[in-house]
Amino acid sequence: QVQLVESGGGLVQAGGSLRLSCAASARTARTYVVGWFRQVPGKEREFVAAISRSGDSTYYADSVKGRFTISRDNAKNTVYLQMNSLKPEDTAVYLCSARLKLGVNSNPSSYDYWGQGNQVTVSS
Repeated sequence: QVQLVESGGGLVQAGGSLRLSCAASARTARTYVVGWFRQVPGKEREFVAAISRSGDSTYYADSVKGRFTISRDNAKNTVYLQMNSLKPEDTAVYLCSARLKLGVNSNPSSYDYWGQGNQVTVSS
């Protein structure tokens, strides 16, 4: 099993920045496609960004394009989400997830392993 732990969330004012990290708890046999999702109470889990195993391909939701950047450091078994120009509507629990199959996508049901989530709160 792949164990994922998110960190880096917190409280930030609108216009500020945060960097989230998604780290595997132990070295894995191979790299995985990783996606970031976010969720607020009463709403469906929302796709944010995804990255290929090599890091050469990325995919973003329209709502975060130009503001968020997903990257990875496979030597550290860590994927990052740099969030700039944060808005109050970005407030959510952010979760990272690993996908066993190849190919980035935005469907949370296609991902296999999930972290516990990390709260991001953006004040106005």
